[in-house]
Amino acid sequence: MGIQLQQAVSIGSYLVKQRLTGKKRFPLVLMLEPLFRCNLACTGCGKIQHPKEILVQNLTPEQCFKAAEECGAPVVSIPGGEPLLHPQIDEIVQGLVARKKYVYLCTNGILLEKFLDKFEPSPYFTFMVHLDGLKDQHDKCVDRKGVFDTAIKAIKAAKAKGFAVNTNTTIFDGADPTEMQEFFDFLGELGIDGMQISPGYSYEWAPDQEHFLKREETRNLFRQILAPYKSGKKPKWNFNHNPLFLDFLTGEKDYECTPWGSPSYSVLGWQKPCYLLNEGYVDSFHELTESTDWSQYGRKSGNPQCQDCMVHCGYEPTAAVDAMAPSNMGKALGALFG
Repeated sequence: MGIQLQQAVSIGSYLVKQRLTGKKRFPLVLMLEPLFRCNLACTGCGKIQHPKEILVQNLTPEQCFKAAEECGAPVVSIPGGEPLLHPQIDEIVQGLVARKKYVYLCTNGILLEKFLDKFEPSPYFTFMVHLDGLKDQHDKCVDRKGVFDTAIKAIKAAKAKGFAVNTNTTIFDGADPTEMQEFFDFLGELGIDGMQISPGYSYEWAPDQEHFLKREETRNLFRQILAPYKSGKKPKWNFNHNPLFLDFLTGEKDYECTPWGSPSYSVLGWQKPCYLLNEGYVDSFHELTESTDWSQYGRKSGNPQCQDCMVHCGYEPTAAVDAMAPSNMGKALGALFG
């Protein structure tokens, strides 16, 4: 079960409350970036391309707590950069957990084992380790040998100490479906608590712009990769996703993006309009939601930057809302209880 029962019930209650109050636009996951610097230079990520004066900055714990409270999303994802480079990351996690936020700390795993004693296991806290494939593939993606082995060792150490550990995998153009299936088998045997997958997204500052998927390419590739899971032959593939999002990836569902569902807050402020597009920053979540012309984004808008995006941060919130429809509740509950 990729999404634990307590979290599923909390998020379900939150969604019901939003609908009962008539809200059409509300956040589900806060993408909280307390810093941009990293100890890797992955070709598919552009965060470390920021100027040096930005890379040395950190959000304070108080700024993080204020953003979480202002936003109100039940889930907080902490990407980066590499969050474990933040000198107060343990205080940030502790404070968010104390506020009963479901926290996913995203890490490349290099520092994870060394830093485990800074954290405490909690049903509100999960380490999300970035792994893009088995050893050779992952080390190629992060452009450094040995990172895969270090991450796997850290995952085992974290699991031994009682922490929940998920993985985050970005799948790019040219991925081999059979190799990805073997990778998911490996993660199942490793005892990962949940796997998160997403097609590669065209982050504008990423050094490698050659391997981002087009929409139909995404559907074809994910149909091949997920075929054993869809047929019921791979029950150990424990995805940390609403099953309707997986249906979206394979083309069984056709959704519109809800960019306000995963707002991004960083040392620069609230990013307009979403985690992937950078059209400036504002000082408050209220200003983000009220000053952004949302009609200019999403596939129906005709915005060329949105036509091929199928990334989880834009479409998982859409799938979550759709799961509340009576016709979809059975599938969502079936995935939850396995």
